[in-house]
Amino acid sequence: MHPPPTDSLRTTARPVIAARELVKRFGAVAAVDRVSFEIAAGTTTALLGGNGAGKTTTLSILLGLLLPSSGAVRVLGHDITRDPRRVLPRMNFSSPYVDMPRRLTVRENLTVYAHLYGVRDVRGTIARLAGELDIAGLAGRHFGELSAGQRTRVSLAKALLNTPDLLLLDEPTASLDPDSGDWIRTYLERYRDRTGATILLASHNMAEVERLCDRVLMMRGGRIVDSGSPDDLIGRYGRANLEEVFLDIARDRRAAAEATS
Repeated sequence: MHPPPTDSLRTTARPVIAARELVKRFGAVAAVDRVSFEIAAGTTTALLGGNGAGKTTTLSILLGLLLPSSGAVRVLGHDITRDPRRVLPRMNFSSPYVDMPRRLTVRENLTVYAHLYGVRDVRGTIARLAGELDIAGLAGRHFGELSAGQRTRVSLAKALLNTPDLLLLDEPTASLDPDSGDWIRTYLERYRDRTGATILLASHNMAEVERLCDRVLMMRGGRIVDSGSPDDLIGRYGRANLEEVFLDIARDRRAAAEATS
């Protein structure tokens, strides 16, 4: 895990993401309920919670796919709801649960997305990413023919086409074997160190979160109920690892000893 930025960096640098009292309602249900947080530049943050906690809705708002019912959110210094064209070219998203067109080949899919993101050297960029992510042998295959693990790697290649300043990842190593998953985590660490990018990820792999993340935002019932570095949370809850902390929070039980007065 990378050391977290110092407090001075957090307070003086403009946050890459700043959410203020964010609310998203679907009828009478508040999927996101007065959520506020900031994410510092060059950090990796995990947004964690059980199914229905509000993670996907929060990510969808950050991507400009959903409008918040109230509150405000600035991404890369701009209001994503009012000025998405200033933000979207500088960010990207990957999820193994969001398919690309299945009838197109991997090369065709990546070419289409590269043009959508205004990539200048389309062929060179695709060739470089295909080599780095070990998908060159898949270039001529239709996306619908790929295994789940192969789709995960192709989706990550799509997310890196524009060398994003902000990378949003949903289960970045889902369906990968342990060796491939470790390789992807190392690749993401090196990408962040090389480019200074900011990464926000949702994952159910707590070992992955402990390794990659400087900070964790824990959600339950549409709200952020706790936050801190993985080590801080593990110590606060008196647990052996982040998975046990996750279970405590998801099940609304606090196992940590009462703070000393």
